[in-house]
Amino acid sequence: QVQLVESGGGLVQAGGSLRLSCTASGRTFSSYAMGWFRQVPGKEREFVAAISWSGGSTYCADSVKGRFTISRDNAKNTMYLQMNSLKPEDTAVYYCAATISEEVITTATYDYWGQGTQVTVSS
Repeated sequence: QVQLVESGGGLVQAGGSLRLSCTASGRTFSSYAMGWFRQVPGKEREFVAAISWSGGSTYCADSVKGRFTISRDNAKNTMYLQMNSLKPEDTAVYYCAATISEEVITTATYDYWGQGTQVTVSS
């Protein structure tokens, strides 16, 4: 079992920045690829970014490319999402997730999920 806890969400004005954290406990954090997803009411959960177990490979959705950066610190069992130049359309609940699969873009391959943290961007 892996327990994931997100933090760092909040209310920010458009153009501002936030850094989300996802802290893991349980089985070896460094064994898992990790991802960030987001969801708004009435819509499916969508991929935001993912990072390989080593941190050597990262993936970002086109909608956040150039604005969001994913990283991880395996010594601290923590993954981060640095979000810059935030837009109102980035408003969502953000979830972190862990997978042993190499398919990191789809929700179906993730084994463990956090409870989510709300990000609200005002215009």
